Amino acid sequence: MLASSAEGLTLDEMAERLGVGRRTAERMRDAVWEMFPQLEVVEEPPTKRFRIPAGLDGLFQAPTAEELAALSASAELMDRQGAAARAAALRSLEQKVMSATRAAARRRLAPDLEALLQAETMAVQAGPRPFEDEGVLAEVREALKALSTLRFRYDGGSNPGRIREVTPYGILFGRSNYLVAEEVGLRTGPRNWRLDRIFEPEVTGRYSPRPEGFSLQAYADESFGIYQDDTEDVVLRVTPEGREDALRWRFHARQKVEPQDDGSVIVRFRASGMRELAWHLFTWGDRLRVEAPQALKDMLRQELEVAWKAHVRN
Repeated sequence: MLASSAEGLTLDEMAERLGVGRRTAERMRDAVWEMFPQLEVVEEPPTKRFRIPAGLDGLFQAPTAEELAALSASAELMDRQGAAARAAALRSLEQKVMSATRAAARRRLAPDLEALLQAETMAVQAGPRPFEDEGVLAEVREALKALSTLRFRYDGGSNPGRIREVTPYGILFGRSNYLVAEEVGLRTGPRNWRLDRIFEPEVTGRYSPRPEGFSLQAYADESFGIYQDDTEDVVLRVTPEGREDALRWRFHARQKVEPQDDGSVIVRFRASGMRELAWHLFTWGDRLRVEAPQALKDMLRQELEVAWKAHVRN
């Protein structure tokens, strides 16, 4: 961490990142200092920052077989899911890492890496393949980096084919990939635009930064999945039979899990996206009951009625 930071780290930052006390961080710093005498002290009253400006010896930078296997597996998983652009970026990174590794280290790594690649694989779940057109992604990312508006033809919404100009806020990758952006001049706030419905994107060069304080992660956390609708206070009760699964499961980033005396578990969180949540809750069968909101109960009932009508015999 000291070698990867241009500004360096204070002792408090070291302690926070490593999850240790300040005294422990001091001892660890001293041990690093003994091994790397080039460690510098940057005076920044009232604190001091420490850094290793020349980087680390190649011995300490060589990747492990486990790290390279994880990188290769991630690229393979993205490829299988249809995320070709990000898979290509990971494979390019893998090649750069290997080319920067000393020949002796590569020879040592080869047998272990080959064994791991043959013994591990990723299970890809059924679902839609996310759209990742390299041209569309490149224009969207360029607009995000340039803090510029983006113009495109959008084959979705209530008026398909209309030219839109938006201020891009970020990209949500998932079962489907979305551009989070606000249409210029409408003041409707951010909304999700499907990347597979964006055509002829163009970076306009007109300066338009996203609002100060906007957090893409916080925006994503508001919804159970991708869809954004009314935000609800969700209360779920998992039966004692599903208790162990519930204690290990994450329904939402800000959930509260409350084990009950009867062996059941109450899960509370606030989110939108009731349809996607309803789809997921069906996988719990009779091990889960919705306590609130009523909108989620109604959604479950509607989905059951639709499935029943599609499969009931006349």
